[in-house]
Amino acid sequence: MTNTFLRLQAIVAKDHKLDIDIITADASLESLGIDSLGVAELLFNIEDEFRVRLPVEPVDGLTTVGDVARFIDTLIAAQPAPTADAALVLPPGAAPLA
Repeated sequence: MTNTFLRLQAIVAKDHKLDIDIITADASLESLGIDSLGVAELLFNIEDEFRVRLPVEPVDGLTTVGDVARFIDTLIAAQPAPTADAALVLPPGAAPLA
């Protein structure tokens, strides 16, 4: 199991109050009782947890937990690599270390 799957499994278990053992890669979201509202909530949590931006348009083929984990991995891989200059940018109000 990938780290992404394990993190996603934990999110689904917590948000939907499910036993983590029933959340397998081949478990369909529907079989876990996750309806369209639950999927929308899950997507927001995925953006927060994995620091990815999901596409605005619906994504077809995300029917199982494994499908979602693989899609997250695809989004992470598509993100641009941080540059050396990115490390130098401080958030507003932050002071550099002396």
